[in-house]
Amino acid sequence: QVQLVESGGGLVQPGASLTLSCTVPGCTGSPYAMAWFRQPPAKDRAFVPAISRSAARTYYADSVQGRVTNSSDNRANTVSLQMNRLKADGTAGYYCAGGEVYDRHAEEYAYWGQGTQVTVSS
Repeated sequence: QVQLVESGGGLVQPGASLTLSCTVPGCTGSPYAMAWFRQPPAKDRAFVPAISRSAARTYYADSVQGRVTNSSDNRANTVSLQMNRLKADGTAGYYCAGGEVYDRHAEEYAYWGQGTQVTVSS
């Protein structure tokens, strides 16, 4: 069972930036296409960005386009989600996912992390 590991969550003020990271322990190279999903309190899990296995293609949800950057360090087997100008609606559990293809649908991803909480509040 592959367990992804997220880090970097915390409490930030509106307008601040925050970077989340996700690693795939025990793997070398870039074995999966990776994505981030977020789940606000009492709401469904929603797609944020996805990045292809080679990191050549990145796909963003319309709601975050221009405010987040998804990147990959294949040597470190890590993907990062940089979020800028955070708003209160960014408060959510953020989950990293890995799968065979990069896609906006959660069901396409076989491997998930436990999640990291981001709270945007003054």
